[in-house]
Amino acid sequence: MHRYYDVFNGDADGIFALHQLRLAKPLEKTVLITGVKRDIVLLGKINDVKNCSITVLDISLDKNRDELVQLLAANNRVLYIDHHYAGDIPEADTLEHHIEPSAKTCTSLIVNELLQGRYSRWAVCGAFGDNLDEQANMLAATTSMNESEVAILKEMGELFNYNGYGSRIEDLHFHPAKLYEAIQPYTNPFDFYSSTDIVSRLRDGYKEDITKAADQKNISTTAPHRLYLLPAAPWARRIAGVFSNHKAREKPQAAHAVIVTNDDGTLQISVRAPLDARKNADTLCRKFPSGGGRAAAAGINHLPKDMLSDFTEAFYAIFSNPKNTE
Repeated sequence: MHRYYDVFNGDADGIFALHQLRLAKPLEKTVLITGVKRDIVLLGKINDVKNCSITVLDISLDKNRDELVQLLAANNRVLYIDHHYAGDIPEADTLEHHIEPSAKTCTSLIVNELLQGRYSRWAVCGAFGDNLDEQANMLAATTSMNESEVAILKEMGELFNYNGYGSRIEDLHFHPAKLYEAIQPYTNPFDFYSSTDIVSRLRDGYKEDITKAADQKNISTTAPHRLYLLPAAPWARRIAGVFSNHKAREKPQAAHAVIVTNDDGTLQISVRAPLDARKNADTLCRKFPSGGGRAAAAGINHLPKDMLSDFTEAFYAIFSNPKNTE
């Protein structure tokens, strides 16, 4: 039996990219494959699938290449849309890809272009969630929305993104698949916003977590860049990414790293390149085990503690080089 699989990152960008696509191209039934934001080797969860149609959104092809090659060899048709570093892209008649590893776009914006702006309000949510405020505002300006409506989409994007962070599903307020299913009936994001309590519940959780994060001190030894070390706690894992984005907007000339201790003693690191340059976060993180991401924002899932000094040395070296801020 021919089946359809939707494989997507569990953050705002992945969720809102899929929503746009399925509003335009609805399917009666699909199998949803997702997880926490940093669970990106998602194609490994369907490596035994054959003769099916698979849509992949907002996960790095570079981190899923072997699994993708295996799926293509098993006569699956794959649509791959993403904005992360891809590396070599397999050649196959059954692979359609739209991959743009630019620091100024995200998967929701790529889908928006493919759909010629048909559901652009949802794309605005995705862009705000991915910390692309300039691009989100530019797209919003092409619509008839007022400032308060744009503020609602910004809040939705940031809160959906906040929900995706954590080392495991139990850290999250909502399973990402449940968030996607919650917005699925709505063509208009404002109808969703006013019809459910999901945003208000996420808002309450965010306020509690960001209050704790605000007490954390910058431990950087090299200005203007900033480092924050958060404890091994669910709130810290949830807030790490959004806190990184907040600090990056606060000081756009600086690079930022937010470090959280995992339960196993390894370190989870969220890196933000200076917003004034938006590059080399992925280059830095790929130097280390379990590291990856995109030019403006990247991360490491499980850095051994004894490699922290190596990371900080590389962090300062790459972001203190004048050539990297031009």
